[in-house]
Amino acid sequence: MDLGLKGRWALVCAASKGLGRGCAEALVGEGANVVITARGEADLLATAAALKAMNPAADVLAVIGDIATPEGRAAALAACPQVDILVNNAGGPPPGDFRDWDRDAWIAALDANMLAPIELIKATVDGMAARGFGRIVNITSGAVKAPIDVLGLSNGARSGLTGFVAGVARQPRLAGANVTINNLLPGAFDTDRLQKTLAAGAAKSGASVDEVAARRRASIPAQRFGTAAEFGAICAMLCSTHAGYLTGQNILLDGGSYPGAF
Repeated sequence: MDLGLKGRWALVCAASKGLGRGCAEALVGEGANVVITARGEADLLATAAALKAMNPAADVLAVIGDIATPEGRAAALAACPQVDILVNNAGGPPPGDFRDWDRDAWIAALDANMLAPIELIKATVDGMAARGFGRIVNITSGAVKAPIDVLGLSNGARSGLTGFVAGVARQPRLAGANVTINNLLPGAFDTDRLQKTLAAGAAKSGASVDEVAARRRASIPAQRFGTAAEFGAICAMLCSTHAGYLTGQNILLDGGSYPGAF
């Protein structure tokens, strides 16, 4: 199926590795041009080179910076001739006990995982509506639907973004102009972040990383971790010309882990 993305411009945040990179790869594979951002220069430039090699016909621009800051957002937006597709993404805040978090910890989580995406949505949706096409995908977390006790910062900040999107996505001036906003909620995907989580679990329990990983996989009905490539493919589908009637939704990708019917 042709997703109708050839020649579109996409801004993909935190795209040097993991799920962000998976989304950028899928979009470039469909012929989209991309601006990718991340804080780490070496990884970002290596990813940009790999994306260009995937599709030499696509424009691939790398912008080094922190998307959680006004300066980082301004640089990313300035590099993109027009934003037809926006993939909001940022590293999740650290786990812990809410009793140990001060105001600065909460503000950092909100800046990265709620306010930065909202600022980018604000900067791009009206231009999308004027052109008659726009796709925004926010990478949040399965913890929005099934909160995890030690991820209170993430639960709070990402749930705030989810509530905001539920309202703005349904504005007729956006939905009626072929602009959609949806959230992708990943479960356990084989990324660097998961490997760090498994290593921390192993250190705490005294088990090996392989044992901790095996127990985690066994708890997932699909009996495996997701891949960045399949996550990116779902993102590209949501960004396609065929997905204009899908907006304001939370799409859970967790291998069946969430036990509810709704």
